Amino acid sequence: MKKLFAVLPLLGLAVACSPKEKTYRLALAVPITGDIAAMGQGMKRGAELAVKDANDSGRFKYKIELRSFDDRADPKEAVNVANQIVSDSAISVVIGHLNSGCSIPAAQVYAKANLAMITPAATNPKLTQQQMDPSWKWPKNIFRVNTTDDVQGQFAANFILKKLKLGSVAVIHDKTPYGQGLSEEFAKEFKLKGGNVKSFDGISIGEKDFKALLTRIKSTKPDAIYFGGIYNEGGLIVKQARELGMSSVFFSGDALQSSEFFKIAGSAASGCYVTNVGVPPERIPSAKEYLDKYKAAYPNTDMQPYDHYTYEATMIAALALEKAGIKDPASTEVDKSKIIEFLKTLKYDGVLGHTEFDEKGDTKNKAVTVYLVKDGTFSPVD
Repeated sequence: MKKLFAVLPLLGLAVACSPKEKTYRLALAVPITGDIAAMGQGMKRGAELAVKDANDSGRFKYKIELRSFDDRADPKEAVNVANQIVSDSAISVVIGHLNSGCSIPAAQVYAKANLAMITPAATNPKLTQQQMDPSWKWPKNIFRVNTTDDVQGQFAANFILKKLKLGSVAVIHDKTPYGQGLSEEFAKEFKLKGGNVKSFDGISIGEKDFKALLTRIKSTKPDAIYFGGIYNEGGLIVKQARELGMSSVFFSGDALQSSEFFKIAGSAASGCYVTNVGVPPERIPSAKEYLDKYKAAYPNTDMQPYDHYTYEATMIAALALEKAGIKDPASTEVDKSKIIEFLKTLKYDGVLGHTEFDEKGDTKNKAVTVYLVKDGTFSPVD
């Protein structure tokens, strides 16, 4: 027994001194709770799947860890979250945010800390444009794997005019940098190409009753209604428009491409059009493996519009860490400046196809797809 008690402290010392697996940390900042949590939860699934794939690949002699932060789709909370992220020196890259209104101010916090930010979803052009301004005194740290509102808005305007051959439209937006920005780009192009914008109205997030606004719009007899905003308000608008007997074609952007839209709009969703950035992952050969893994990991779960974008952003972050960020393989110290410089020269093939960034940090992939809602699904329009 004496020998045993003599050995036990040595065993404890051996365990205490055994080398721990090196871990490098990525941050994800999205709305995990709140009105659009369905999208944020989907993005979280995409990021978690990417980290699992990276760790299972055998590529790295270390472990990648994901820390998720809930910005609740609120710009003030996003800044709070950004400050929490930069206070953690172990975080090497941040993936986020979903909303442009959150991304634009949070990006400045990350820039001051020399931390790269890769957004999988924010579409307002101002996000990356701000770092081109002479007043921007920090590293150009913002990168975006999805295309922007100016591209998406112009595409929608031309599709309505040339493909659907509709000449007039009423525009409604939710007053956010995303919704209003997208609507402004759409309206500008629609007017430029000879279309008639009969009205341009803003609503507030959280509103439930739009019948007074829609009754006024109905009297102008627009061929189409274009909505810039999220599925919550969009679903109610199209539902109430149909209840008022309006036959105007309903058209919107990427933030409506969620199964949550069907739950809110019900049968009124049928016949609506939605644009989304990029090409459907089902049509990208390099995305097949991801889709198979996603279905296996999350059975009976609907993919949200930015799950695969978040997967791609996370894999790109892992690559940047591997190729540029690690100063010394013997330590966990990260060179954040080199990560930013690496991303500026990125050439990556993955679930989105080919990704490179321009001088602003925007993807050079400008593809946009139109979807028609029928039989409870978003069907790509060829």
